[in-house]
Amino acid sequence: MTENSTPLADLTDAALEALLKRAIRDTLILGLVPAVVLLFASGWRNAAMLAVGAAISAASILEWQRLIRFVNAKLDKQKIPKSAALVAVSFVLRLTVYAAAIYGSLKCFHGSVVALLCGLGLAFVTLAWEALQLLRD
Repeated sequence: MTENSTPLADLTDAALEALLKRAIRDTLILGLVPAVVLLFASGWRNAAMLAVGAAISAASILEWQRLIRFVNAKLDKQKIPKSAALVAVSFVLRLTVYAAAIYGSLKCFHGSVVALLCGLGLAFVTLAWEALQLLRD
């Protein structure tokens, strides 16, 4: 790394892949531990809401990882396994599934919306943490 460049500019595809895998792992851990605590502290409904939010957060990071892999393959002029239209359609379909999961959890579990929002925010928190770790090194 040169003195004038930032660590984000020198990020390789492999390092980005590893960063996103750590973010998925951390999101699942940060969702599971508080969900267990909520299970005993305030009941299964709030724990389920947090778990749904954390699962959607982890799945969202996985989805972004797939999109980044597709874009990197396109930029590097490598063989792309799927067409761009199929990738875009599957991305929109998964977003629809996530929206249905949020709606279903709100209707079925009747838990705290705050717990759901905390779970949904875990993706942002873990990615911000990983970026800060990268900048620190």
